[in-house]
Amino acid sequence: MDAPEDTFISCGMCNDITYIRMLMKGKWTAETADGTGHYEKQALLFGPHSHRMPITCTGPIATVGIGLRPGALHAITRLRSDQIVDRILPVEEFGLAQQDFTGALEPGSTPEDWLEIAENALIRLIDAKGARRPDPLCTAFDQACFANPNLSVSDFSDRHDVGIRRLERLVKRDFGLTPKQVLRRARALDLASQLCGVADSKEEAETLLRYCDQSHQIREFATFFGATPHQFAIHAKPLLTLNLETRQSRRLEELARIEPDDRPPWRDD
Repeated sequence: MDAPEDTFISCGMCNDITYIRMLMKGKWTAETADGTGHYEKQALLFGPHSHRMPITCTGPIATVGIGLRPGALHAITRLRSDQIVDRILPVEEFGLAQQDFTGALEPGSTPEDWLEIAENALIRLIDAKGARRPDPLCTAFDQACFANPNLSVSDFSDRHDVGIRRLERLVKRDFGLTPKQVLRRARALDLASQLCGVADSKEEAETLLRYCDQSHQIREFATFFGATPHQFAIHAKPLLTLNLETRQSRRLEELARIEPDDRPPWRDD
């Protein structure tokens, strides 16, 4: 996003997965579990969030992000997602190095170049580590959360013939939160996406019915976003909206409702 050098945006993000992000332009701050961080022209590892993370950016904005499916972080590096919830770390913690991304900062490089550089760095790391695939149980739980975040954890456990305790351990390791917290976050993220206009409008009624009543909806939503749905809807949130749109596109792809290159339904509304 092109903007004058003195442009200041105060917003936030709320991710349900880990991201490798290259901050190409802008001077950034974030309120993390480790305190206030300051970032500029570097590659970083963003952990999943237990609630909205306040962020600011001064100047023009350009970033490239690669999302890691639940379980991919542990499969590649043996790191646990619950170790990096609400944290932003140097990519060295992931096994990468800043010099892996220096080509993206060269004059004349394009967004396509940035993405190719990030993808190649990740591919080299996976090859070097001989990484396994993420645990299939966590992959199934990820898809189940997208399909129905009101599902019963015990029913999921029974269907997959796994004990509750084992499921809780794996989900905490690969999602960063407990199974019930992951489901609550998924409900809140889907509702936030509807409020931002970056979700399938045909699902709006079903999204609202996931809550017992309005007080339940307000209380749950505020837990993750620090505001009521009404307060959230009336304030501009350009960075969080992009964040939510990316997640909703991934959700529809995982549910086989759109192909990766398809226009999402809200783009046609």
